[in-house]
Amino acid sequence: MYQLSSILFTAVPGMDRYIEIFQSSFFPLLKGALTRTIPLTLIAFTIGLILAVITALFRLSGSRILAGIARVYVSIIRGTPLLVQLYIIFFGLGSVGIEIDPFPAAIIGFSLNTGAYASEIIRAAILSIPKGQWEAAHSISMSYGQALRRIILPQATRVSIPPLSNSFIGLVKNTSLASTIMVTEMFRKSQEIVATTYEPLLLYTEAALLYWVICFVLSLGQDAIEKHLNRYVQT
Repeated sequence: MYQLSSILFTAVPGMDRYIEIFQSSFFPLLKGALTRTIPLTLIAFTIGLILAVITALFRLSGSRILAGIARVYVSIIRGTPLLVQLYIIFFGLGSVGIEIDPFPAAIIGFSLNTGAYASEIIRAAILSIPKGQWEAAHSISMSYGQALRRIILPQATRVSIPPLSNSFIGLVKNTSLASTIMVTEMFRKSQEIVATTYEPLLLYTEAALLYWVICFVLSLGQDAIEKHLNRYVQT
């Protein structure tokens, strides 16, 4: 078997160099994923989810002012590219004296973007709950806040898990855009190594495989959460 592998490696020109580059670049890319890509995703999604709940509740409130603010926020974020938003936060604000470090700037950009999109998911999930649930809560003297917290949101959570999980997985891939504002996440690491090895196909394929592995693991987690929540659904 060793002789066969040696023959295969020597039969492909430059195979030894490719293997050497792959081995030397794997841990720097993995470090970029563990220290920047994954933390950036978790922090931005957590903040974005809080913004999403607040925005969704504003949209559903009886206040025209709050609903208007929420609509404007969602419209601006959904109507402009994420890359442009990152550039405005990092380069644009920096040009007027408001300098933000790359990592915090990325967190702000991704959080605002996630909050706008996730708010529509949460709003739709809340609206999907039958009005009879509200009426039942009011019939036992629950206030609006109590009904929302104890009856509506728990049911809306189960409905919103699949689309929110997809948003989370999408955010993992979107963090590659942070490389454009000098965040040394996984894709940025691959770009730096490409600049010294001149092997873009190998390095970018390696980065793509690592992104795929992360997203695959998250997909398994999503399936497990959905199965757990479905246990409480009456069929």
